[in-house]
Amino acid sequence: MNIRAGRGPQEHEALIEIWRSAVRATHDFLDESDFARIESHLASDYFPAVTLTVAEKNGRRVGFAGVRDGALEMLFVSDAVRGEGVGSALLAEVIENQAVSKVDVNEQNSGALGFYLSRGFAQIGRSELDGDGRPYPTIHMALQTAP
Repeated sequence: MNIRAGRGPQEHEALIEIWRSAVRATHDFLDESDFARIESHLASDYFPAVTLTVAEKNGRRVGFAGVRDGALEMLFVSDAVRGEGVGSALLAEVIENQAVSKVDVNEQNSGALGFYLSRGFAQIGRSELDGDGRPYPTIHMALQTAP
C-alpha cells in the first residue's frame, strides 16, 4: 500500500467515488437528500478545506483522509477493500505526520465508532446535531493513547 499526499482537483472525482462506496456501505442512516447534498459539496467546498492524504493499492486509489487543524474531518475507504488495513494505515499516517488528535463520528456509524475507540480515541462529548445542523448525533473524540 502507498500513502501519499492528495494531488488536487484532478483526482477529486476518484475520491468522490470512494466516498460514495464507503458511505453507501456504512451510513444507512443518512437520508438520500443529505447524501446528494454532501456529495454535491465535496469537490467545491469540503476537499479544498482540508489536507488530503490518499491510500493506493496496486496503483489504484482505495481510501483518503482529510485533516484540518489537528482534526480528522474525513476518512473514507472503498467498500471493496474495507477491513484490509487501509483505514488504519491512513489514520496512523495523519496522526504521525499531521498531528491528528480529534475526530467527530456519526453516532449511528457504530463501525467507525468502534474503529476509533480501538485506536486510542475516547469520547469527550456528544452533539444532537451534526456540524451542518442536521439530525445526526455526533460523538466528539480525542486521542488518548498512541494507536
